[in-house]
Amino acid sequence: MADNPFEQNLDRNPANFQPLSPLSFIERTAAVYPDHLAVIHGAFRATYAELYARARRLASALAKRGIGVGDTVAVLAPNVPAILEAHFAVPMVGGVLNALNIRLDAKTIAFILGHGEAKVLIVDGEFAGLAKAALAEMGGDKPYVIDIDDPLYPEGERIGAITYAEFVAGGDPDFAWTWPADEWQALALNYTSGTTGNPKGVVYSHRGAYLNSISNALDWGMGQHPVYLWTLPMFHCNGWCFPWTVTSMVGTHVCLRRVEAKAVYEAIAEHGVTHFNGAPIVLNMLVNAPAELKVGLKAGVEVATAGAAPPAAVIGAMETLGFKVSHVYGLTETYGPAVVCAWHRDWDKQDAAERARLRARQGVRYRMLEALTVMDPKTMAQVPADGETMGEIMFRGNVVMKGYLKNPKATTEAFAKGWFHSGDLAVLHPDGYIEIRDRSKDIIISGGENISTIEVESVLYRHPKVLEAAVVARPDATWGETPCAFVTLKPNIQATTDEIIAFCRDHLAHYKCPRTVVFSDLPKTSTGKIQKYALRDKAKAL
Repeated sequence: MADNPFEQNLDRNPANFQPLSPLSFIERTAAVYPDHLAVIHGAFRATYAELYARARRLASALAKRGIGVGDTVAVLAPNVPAILEAHFAVPMVGGVLNALNIRLDAKTIAFILGHGEAKVLIVDGEFAGLAKAALAEMGGDKPYVIDIDDPLYPEGERIGAITYAEFVAGGDPDFAWTWPADEWQALALNYTSGTTGNPKGVVYSHRGAYLNSISNALDWGMGQHPVYLWTLPMFHCNGWCFPWTVTSMVGTHVCLRRVEAKAVYEAIAEHGVTHFNGAPIVLNMLVNAPAELKVGLKAGVEVATAGAAPPAAVIGAMETLGFKVSHVYGLTETYGPAVVCAWHRDWDKQDAAERARLRARQGVRYRMLEALTVMDPKTMAQVPADGETMGEIMFRGNVVMKGYLKNPKATTEAFAKGWFHSGDLAVLHPDGYIEIRDRSKDIIISGGENISTIEVESVLYRHPKVLEAAVVARPDATWGETPCAFVTLKPNIQATTDEIIAFCRDHLAHYKCPRTVVFSDLPKTSTGKIQKYALRDKAKAL
C-alpha cells in the first residue's frame, strides 16, 4: 500500500503549528485594543496594555524567584485584580496556578498547599489569618508568601516577605514569557470540595482551558466588549475559564470582593454590566433582595447559572425581573460548564412557566465537548430518550481534565471504559437534552420507587413562603426511606408542616411528598452548595 501523500513532507513546524494556550488571548487583546478598559476595582482602572504589562511584571518576578515549568503558585484571595493577573502570569513561566477556595478551613488549605507542592502563596489581607493558620499546620517546606495590599481592605494583616505591589514592581513589563512547549502541559490545579476525605486535585491543560474559554463565548453568544461582573469566584474552576474568555472577547472585568445583592445591583447600574455568572443561591439572593435595589434595573443583563440544578421558579423570577438566564452545567473535572441549555426561538412562544421549565434542563454539549450522554453505569448502554429512565451523565472530549494529581486510582475510576463518570443521575429527553434528577448518592428509594430530590425541591421552591429547600432521605421502618424536607422560610414569614406537605401533594405523586418537614437554615459547602450529607445525618437523628 502506497504511503499517504498527504503525510509526506507535510510535517508540523513553527509556521503551521502552535500549541493552544489561553495566553494568546491577552497577547492579542493588548496588541489590538491596548486602550480598552480591562479592569475595574473600586477606584482602580487598568487598560489591556496595562493589564498585560502587570501580568508580565508578575511573571518576571516569579521567574526571578525560580518559578518555572511545573511549579505551583497558590493564590488565596477574593475577586481582586491580583488573582486575575495571576491567571496569565503564572502560566507565562510554565507554572501551575492553584486558586484556593477562601471558604475552606485551615487544615484543608494546609493539605492543598502540601499536596500541590506550592512554591509561592499570594494572600489577600482579609485571609491572612486563615493563611497563617494553614501554614502553621503544614510540615516540611512552606511556600514563599506575598501579601496582596488591596486598598479596599487596608486593615488586612501582613504575614509575607513582601507586598504584592512591591513584588510586581520588581518585574519587567517587557518580560519575554514562554509559550508552552506542549498544549497538554498543566496550566491550573483545582481541588474538589469533597464531603469525606481529602479533596482531589483536578489538573487542567493549556489546551482544555483554551477550548473551554472559546466555548464559553460561543455557547453563551457573548459578543465583543462585554462588561463582566465577577460574582463567580475565580477560585471556582478558574472562574469557569472566564478570566480567559472575557479577555479573548476584549471585555471589561468588574471585580467584586463580596457577592451581596446591593453591590451587584449597584455595579450593574454604575458600570453597565452586561454579563455575570453565579450559582442558583446567587440568583435566589437577587430575586429576594429588597424592592428598592431593583428600581431602574435595565432589562437584558445576561446571567449564566450552574451548580445545583436551579429550580424553575427561581429562573422564572429572574426572567420576570428582566434578566436573561442561561443554564449551564459541568463539574470541576470539565473546566466548569461544558453543557448548555441551548435555546430555541420557538420556545419564546411558550408561557413563562414552560420557558422556566425548559431553561431548568441542563441541556446539550458545549461546542468544544465531543460527546455527552446518559448511560447505565453498569452496562454502559445509553438510556432510552424517554425523559423518565435515569442513568449517569457521561462526558468525553477535550474539555475533560487531565486527571487527578497523584491519584492514579481515582483517575482510572473516573475514566472507566473510556468515559468520564460524573456521578450525576439524569434522564435523556426525546430532543436529546439531559436533565439532572440527582446525585447518585442523593436519590431516595422508597418502597422500591426512586424519588428525585431535585424534583421535590423544585416544587418546594414554588411555594410562596419558601426561600430555600433541600430534600434528603430519612430512614423508615416500612418504606426503607422517605423524603425529609429542610426548609428555610422567607424573612418574617411563618408556615406549618401540614401546609408544606399539602402543597407538595397538590403538585406531586403522593409517594414523592415529604413525610417530614424541618424549618431551619441550610448548611452549605465552601462553594455555596447545600451540604446534604449534614442534612442526612440530621434526618437520621429525628
